[in-house]
Amino acid sequence: MKPGDPQAVRVMFEEIASSYDTLNDLLSLRLHRVWKRQALSWIQPHSGQILLDLCCGTGDLSFLLAEQIRPSGTVLGIDTAVAPLEAAELRAASQPWLRLRWRQADAIDTALSNSSIDGAIMAYGLRNLLDPIGGLWELRRVLKPNGRATILDFNSQPAGLGLYFQQLYLQQLVVPVAEYFNLKHHYTYVEGSLNRFPTGQEQEDLAYKVGFRVARYAPLAGGQMGLLRLQA
Repeated sequence: MKPGDPQAVRVMFEEIASSYDTLNDLLSLRLHRVWKRQALSWIQPHSGQILLDLCCGTGDLSFLLAEQIRPSGTVLGIDTAVAPLEAAELRAASQPWLRLRWRQADAIDTALSNSSIDGAIMAYGLRNLLDPIGGLWELRRVLKPNGRATILDFNSQPAGLGLYFQQLYLQQLVVPVAEYFNLKHHYTYVEGSLNRFPTGQEQEDLAYKVGFRVARYAPLAGGQMGLLRLQA
């Protein structure tokens, strides 16, 4: 798969939707849940807010957000792929007390109104966009003044020990586990996508370029992951 190809990315996530959550738990030893809660803490969710989960996948972050903004807040989950959204809707049906909405749309063209969102999160989505700066621009456009956003993804490593361990993790753990699920070619793309993904410093620079007042990048998991904290 060509990294950043919108059609290929959409098809890939359609095909892996049924195994996505299980693979996330296996490949991160469930640590992705910790990293996602760290991402949520910056947003400071509270009741009454309208929050956006961009590139929401099967909605695990959407559900976490919705729990934190009860009883009057609303979470909108947006993804380009239908199958993950269908899985999210099925799960939401068993939790009717949560105010959740789902929409199929492109992360760089959500069709949301300007300054309509109190806070937003994007987990493992920016790296998959053909135009990462377009994704940052869209986040800035839809956020209300002083609204907060966080972006969680792999950390683009410079040459050295960190890169060595990242490649070892991807080649010796991620791909073999994915192969067990008959999804090898769906996960071999990750390493290639990191080759074109902006570094933490570059992400900060791009965020300031599109108009964010605050942009702070912090590595996680020994530098293997990274969290970009933003404020409009």
